[in-house]
Amino acid sequence: MIFISNGWNILIGLIKSFQITDALDVILVSLIIYSGIKLVRETRAGQLVKGIFVLLAGWVLSYYLHLHMLGAFLNYFFQFSVFALLVVFQPELRRALEQIGRGGLRNSKTWFLPGSGKDDLELQEKQRKGINAVVDSAAVLQKQKMGALIVMERQTKLGEIIDTGTIVNADPSAPLICNIFFNKAPLHDGAMIIRDGMVHAAGCILPLTKSDRVSVDLGTRHRAAIGMSENSDAVIVVVSEETGQISVAVNGVLTRNYTRETLRSELEGLIMPAAPDPGEKLTSRIPSIRRAKKNGK
Repeated sequence: MIFISNGWNILIGLIKSFQITDALDVILVSLIIYSGIKLVRETRAGQLVKGIFVLLAGWVLSYYLHLHMLGAFLNYFFQFSVFALLVVFQPELRRALEQIGRGGLRNSKTWFLPGSGKDDLELQEKQRKGINAVVDSAAVLQKQKMGALIVMERQTKLGEIIDTGTIVNADPSAPLICNIFFNKAPLHDGAMIIRDGMVHAAGCILPLTKSDRVSVDLGTRHRAAIGMSENSDAVIVVVSEETGQISVAVNGVLTRNYTRETLRSELEGLIMPAAPDPGEKLTSRIPSIRRAKKNGK
């Protein structure tokens, strides 16, 4: 009874001293833990984490059962395993940091700067032309059963991938894309990079996925598409040479059986920048104008 009373008093004290900053602290830590669990579950790191928990359980048991030799061994193991874990989890850590970086920039707006509204409209028009060209060419290649691998760059810059191919820097069109992926063309085996709605490069080499959950019936193009989507936020369109099937890879997930209409809708939703609200744009300028006047005084 005394134990329950003491516990209740402690709980009441915590509630009374609880502040907004404490709530924010709990929310942030919860988000970090949730993101870590989600990252581990979606990668091969999950099995390694299970192994670490088994060793931790062994260490706890060695303490309570007075298994001194086992406890000493596990102590030394955990002391020197930090650097080993950094090496083992390097791909997962890199992916997590890239996702954090993309997330921090995803909601940033540059349209409030003077003159940038016109630039956004021009970019939007270029992106629309690029999407139309990709959709039209995918439909043609699907009928002719010619393979294609098209990477549509978003926020993550793909300079290292572009360096492995040939710079094209041409206006997008279905005939151009189909000619590049014609099975006797010199660049047909590599990937095409679409940057800002332009055909920027072709014949590029993409990283293959290392996931062991990929279906065995997927070929090199599909594995490269998944691998590229795991290492960037790019949208990758694949046309199967064997079946003519159109697929899209985003964030390590491959979705298959797209039609011309569903492909267009998917790409527009993923690639096209959201049009800014004119009222929101105006209100975002007012504080900066007021501050400028105040500083001028």
